[in-house]
Amino acid sequence: MTSSYFIVNGSWQGNREGNGIIRLPGGSNLEVSVPKELDGPGIGTNPEELLISSANNCYMITLAAMLSNRKIEVEKLEVSSEGVVEKVDEKLQFKQIIHKPVISIKTGSSVTVEKLEEVAARAEKACFISNTLRNSIEISVELKVIVL
Repeated sequence: MTSSYFIVNGSWQGNREGNGIIRLPGGSNLEVSVPKELDGPGIGTNPEELLISSANNCYMITLAAMLSNRKIEVEKLEVSSEGVVEKVDEKLQFKQIIHKPVISIKTGSSVTVEKLEEVAARAEKACFISNTLRNSIEISVELKVIVL
């Protein structure tokens, strides 16, 4: 099997109230800090949002690919993902990620809501990031279909 490597670089200034930069391949930089929700400065993004962003991006790509493979024409696909963090035994833990895809299709489309629900659920099961996280986080899908 061939291995793939994904490398990011980070730097941090200060203590817990400080902030940092994550440098992504291709030249993008993300400013990061502890989120305000966890009593931090809330500068830029944070590890919690980045984890949810990874799950969101992977799910969205997987869902788009599965819809395309099934020749389902979609006018627009949007996915909002919500992460739930709880304190358990004095430690913070991600408990759940909920993906909320909104699929817009044309009036007269032959695809059924039931078929879209099936594909949306299968995409979550097929998503690489979801599969990586699944043993410690509950991941679910709440689909909304819009007929244009």
